[in-house]
Amino acid sequence: MNRAPQGRELTAVSADGSRIHIEVYGSEGRPAVVLAHGWTCSIRFWAAQIEDLAADHRVIVYDQRGHGCSALPTRDGYTTDALADDLEAVLTATLEPGERAVLAGHSMGGMTIMAAARRPAFREHTAAALLCSTGSSRLVAESLVLPMRAGRVRTWLTRLVLGSRAPLGPVTGLSKRILRYGAMGPGSAPERVAECARIVHACPRVSRVAWSHVLGELDLDPGVRELRVPTAVVVGTADRLTPPVQAAALAAALPDCAGLTELPGIGHMTPVEAPETVTATIRGLVATYVSTTEDAA
Repeated sequence: MNRAPQGRELTAVSADGSRIHIEVYGSEGRPAVVLAHGWTCSIRFWAAQIEDLAADHRVIVYDQRGHGCSALPTRDGYTTDALADDLEAVLTATLEPGERAVLAGHSMGGMTIMAAARRPAFREHTAAALLCSTGSSRLVAESLVLPMRAGRVRTWLTRLVLGSRAPLGPVTGLSKRILRYGAMGPGSAPERVAECARIVHACPRVSRVAWSHVLGELDLDPGVRELRVPTAVVVGTADRLTPPVQAAALAAALPDCAGLTELPGIGHMTPVEAPETVTATIRGLVATYVSTTEDAA
């Protein structure tokens, strides 16, 4: 994984008082991109995108509540509404009034975008969006983490596995093999598996477990229908956590789908496993829906 360039740090205060850690890369006046990471990850998950895009964009990345440098929320602070509050706070803190950006969300970051689709700050500041390796509902029922026939038994066991309270402990050869199986494609480069393992293992256990329960009961289908900006969808064909059936459902339900891309052999960690494709998709959305609009103005 690439090392991100030096950025400046900011803090946004969400509706419930939670402090959200933000980093901004690139020069003022450049087209803006906002990146929201997924469950158990952090800003560092976007290192390849930050390094590439910061050369000619302003890249805004933040740690979801309970992840990275953002504070752990209170017990009542683990909700998709809270994720939407946080995204609104980030947009308000980093963008000028009326300034519009491309928003990209991976996994829980994509769910954050869906949850915020009705929000005033989201509608003011979003020119287009990328939903990357994510889904809006039935996450546990459609997960392929366990090689079993679909049904109540698989759903029950999957819920137990994803919501396990067991500590992840240090990164080991075994833990990397488990991560590769559950979250990455079989051909993932060892150094990318190792970097993802370091990021995931750094997530606080209390946050990992609490968010697993939220994701297990997720229903953001109404938010998908409210996501009225041009929205691209990317998924890996080997994604066991949010498999291609999830991406197909999103593409069919979106009011303005800007394309569905399936990446052969790629797993759930698409921004790390296929950084060039994810970055190119973001660049394409900016060129079409941000730069063109600004040039015309």
